[in-house]
Amino acid sequence: MAEAKKYPGKTVFGLDIGTRSVVGTVGYKNGKEFRVIAQRISEHESRAMIDGQIHDIIKVGETIADIRRCLEEATKMELHEVCIAAAGRVLKTVSCLVEWPFVPEREVTNEDIYALASMGVEKAYAEFEAGNDSESKFYCVGYSVIRYYLNGYQIGNLEGHKAKVIGADIIATFLPDDVVNGLYKAVEYAKLNIVSLTLEPIAAIQVAIPEKYRMLNIALVDVGAGTSDISITKDGSIISYGMIAIAGDALTEIIAGHCLVDFATAEQIKRDAGINDIVTYTDIMFLPQSIPRDEVLKIVEEVLKTMTAEVAAKIRELNGNKSVSAVFVVGGGGKIPGYTDFLADELGIARERVALRGEEVMQQIVFEEGTPKDSLLVTPIGICLNYFEQSNNFIFVSFNGDRLKIYDNNRLAVVDAAMQAQFPNDALFPRRGPALTYYLNGNSRMVRGQSGDTSVITVNGEAADIYTSIHSNDIIVVKESTAGEAGRLSIGEIKELQDIIIVNVNEKKVELPVYAWVNGELQSIYYEIQENDEIELADFYTVKQIAEFMDIVLEPDFKIYVNNKEADESTPVYENFSVVWSLKELELTDIVHKDDNRKQKSAALWPGQKKTGAEVNTGTEINNTAKVNTAAGLKASGLKPSAESAEYDEYDEDNDYSYDEENDEEEVKSSPQNPDDARLTVSVNGDTILLSGKPKYVFVDIFEYIDFDLNSSKGRHIVTKINNRDAQFMEPLRANDMIEIYWE
Repeated sequence: MAEAKKYPGKTVFGLDIGTRSVVGTVGYKNGKEFRVIAQRISEHESRAMIDGQIHDIIKVGETIADIRRCLEEATKMELHEVCIAAAGRVLKTVSCLVEWPFVPEREVTNEDIYALASMGVEKAYAEFEAGNDSESKFYCVGYSVIRYYLNGYQIGNLEGHKAKVIGADIIATFLPDDVVNGLYKAVEYAKLNIVSLTLEPIAAIQVAIPEKYRMLNIALVDVGAGTSDISITKDGSIISYGMIAIAGDALTEIIAGHCLVDFATAEQIKRDAGINDIVTYTDIMFLPQSIPRDEVLKIVEEVLKTMTAEVAAKIRELNGNKSVSAVFVVGGGGKIPGYTDFLADELGIARERVALRGEEVMQQIVFEEGTPKDSLLVTPIGICLNYFEQSNNFIFVSFNGDRLKIYDNNRLAVVDAAMQAQFPNDALFPRRGPALTYYLNGNSRMVRGQSGDTSVITVNGEAADIYTSIHSNDIIVVKESTAGEAGRLSIGEIKELQDIIIVNVNEKKVELPVYAWVNGELQSIYYEIQENDEIELADFYTVKQIAEFMDIVLEPDFKIYVNNKEADESTPVYENFSVVWSLKELELTDIVHKDDNRKQKSAALWPGQKKTGAEVNTGTEINNTAKVNTAAGLKASGLKPSAESAEYDEYDEDNDYSYDEENDEEEVKSSPQNPDDARLTVSVNGDTILLSGKPKYVFVDIFEYIDFDLNSSKGRHIVTKINNRDAQFMEPLRANDMIEIYWE
């Protein structure tokens, strides 16, 4: 082969593999012009393709190989790479709106825009799969963003804006695997590698509707042999694609039946009827025949009307159930006289607004071989131009051990492979554990689950992420992300439960923790909240609950007052309420420690002192009026203090050691001992103690004879016993009593 001529731009080889013929084009861009170096057309020798679908891969491959050889001879170049387009017969499109809220509000990055588009494609694919009742596996072969939204308002470019919600209208296109495989096999048979694959309607629109016209609501109809491909433009974007499986071959078949000729002869009759008044041909009986042009048009009129009616209906469907402003028609099938008029009538628009587009849209196309500019050449040229716009093709990668074919748009990333493999989107990102929902005072609340670990991704053994670029034959391994722990919360962690209720009890401030009822049962702060638990926080205590909290037992004869009004144990007490209960109190005075001979006042008996003993709060100073406190559930003391004397009355219904002042006086008078010095020997903690100097002795007198520090806090409370039973402070002592006093 002679040395190839040098051209100022990169040369591209495009193939329009049609139902009736294959068109090969070699050219290059020079500024805004596209210059066609050579172009060849070869018809299939048999019906190797029907309605845009390859039926015989070998025969189609042979036709492609023949085109390649012819173009190599014409250009003096070796051709190894080729751009192709897939017919719209099996093209599926899905449009959807996708939105992504940002919490909190933040600036939009380029990665966010890419992720938004990916979410849109995934949503479109899910919608497509939901309605796909065929057994074919479809691939997403590309998508377009029609428009973007920022906080609900349309915007040209999201990047850099601060957003609460971003969104996009997406149109995604899908092709079945058998279509793509058939095209690849036929091209590979001709020893060519595909470097770009587009869709025929996309290719046609590259030439037929320039960018400056896409603000208008225009339809492009590419009428081929087997399919009529349709594109709609509006507001500067291609808003939809579609097709109908009826085109030029339907007309050819009617002519073949009427004229009694084979398919190829009928095709020639159809073409000649477009330019000649009388068409001559030979029928299958080898008899020469002739037919007027008008008769041919009459034969195809009904089919032509049916075809244009279906095209018009599809245009309306793709355009929101309304007509368009104008229609551009390209492709050989649309050249039949009457097509554009019938289509205009069906759409209800002026006939002059539906027109063939050929030379008019090829002002920047230069054919160096002098080829006439024709509507037949719009799609072949568009395939070449699409290469410069976006070089697309399918690549193969390994995804988690499976061979995967992906439509390459020159910006493929791991996330694209994951979507193609139908890898769950949520398995790519850290997943939160299940949320915990509960109700607090009737209001729903939620505790979010913990975030899990993100997916682990490698590409060719190297650490990667979902945005890592991928290329042909890459080995991608994605380990699913994990879900975190479920949301958890204990009662004590509820913020409101950490508050306190302050009330005044017997002129003392008492801080009460807020408590909770769960599903009607009182629960501790350690209770683990369960799904849909109904929690009620109490903002009050009853008098009884306050007493229990303070380890006090309210006797039936107590008088209770709340805010100076008579009340009972069930009366509710709210924040800053005052509570007073009247009970028999005892104020002990002049208890002298033997070790330092200091006189100190005794601890006052707090409500709830046990009748047969007492527990002294360890944090109370003995020289103050102190609290002698019992645990909840013990009976209150029967002792009643006198404010003005050290004489005491005792009421005791259970013990036989009760006494009163009158009896005591009589006992003293009758005693033979010195009334001022009745000596008495007792045992205290194992030591013998002699009591003297008083006419009689009660239990508290023992503290004058022993070394026992009441101010110490060696234990929780003081244990006092007489003869192995609990003692009372004013209990009389008898000779040889066994006394025990110690901290516990």
